[in-house]
Amino acid sequence: MHSFPKSLLDGYANFMSGKYQKIRGQYHELADKGQKPDTMIISCCDSRSAPETIFGTGPGELFVVRNVANLVPPFCPDDGGLHGTSAALEFAVQALKIKNIIVMGHGRCGGITASLTPDMEPLAPGNFIGKWMEMLEPVAQEANKNISLTKEERQTAVERISIRNSVTNLRSFPYIAQKESANKLTLYGAWFDIKTGELWVMDNKSKNFERVEI
Repeated sequence: MHSFPKSLLDGYANFMSGKYQKIRGQYHELADKGQKPDTMIISCCDSRSAPETIFGTGPGELFVVRNVANLVPPFCPDDGGLHGTSAALEFAVQALKIKNIIVMGHGRCGGITASLTPDMEPLAPGNFIGKWMEMLEPVAQEANKNISLTKEERQTAVERISIRNSVTNLRSFPYIAQKESANKLTLYGAWFDIKTGELWVMDNKSKNFERVEI
């Protein structure tokens, strides 16, 4: 007898008797014809910032990649590493022909907190989080030097600067830069406030974040 979490099984039962019944035909079509989403979102693993929930999308509408602190590493094909995010980008852009890529960060991000706390003890011997967040080390160090900012202000600043950095790193992938130049692909940055529900989007020219008015 399996011991799968009952709360998830209950949710699955509700899904099958409710939403699935209403859009069963859509699932059948996706299974037979494959997925054709227009938009890829690179977001954080944080359980409080699920893109499908925030944007109210259904199956097949978003191609979502989630990692700690929604980081995009630079294009480094020969460093011998295992590149989950880079592999997903390759598939989304080259195979699915994605038209939009959104890097979406969020407030109170634990990964960003870790980057701003260099003396934090590793959670495990591998220190995978610490090594992953080294991508933001220069930004975090600069923010920590600014004593005029409160702790919360530093956190938000680095969360948003990180989004800008990731959008810049996207352009280091040759096929992404080429498609963007040909107006076949558009890159975006966004930041979600978990507490207030506010969505802020990055202006591609000024790089400033502007709150979405609805």
